[in-house]
Amino acid sequence: MIKRMIWMGFGAILGASSWAYANKRVRRVVDRYAPAEVRDRLAGRARGVGGTVKSALVEGRDAMAAKERELRGS
Repeated sequence: MIKRMIWMGFGAILGASSWAYANKRVRRVVDRYAPAEVRDRLAGRARGVGGTVKSALVEGRDAMAAKERELRGS
C-alpha cells in the first residue's frame, strides 16, 4: 500500500512538472514567432470566450434555481 502511494505521489509530481515545463516551452515559442498584433487579437478572443462561458454558467444556475423554486412550490 505504501509503495502505491509513493509511486502515485511520484507520478503526480512528475506529471505536474512536465506540464509546467511544456507550458513554458510553448509560451516561449509562441512569443518568439507570433506577431504582437496576432497575440493581442487571440488574447482578446480568449477573454471574450471566457466571458461568454461565464455568462452561460450564470444563466444556467439562475434557470436551475428558478426551476427548483417552481418544483418546490408545487
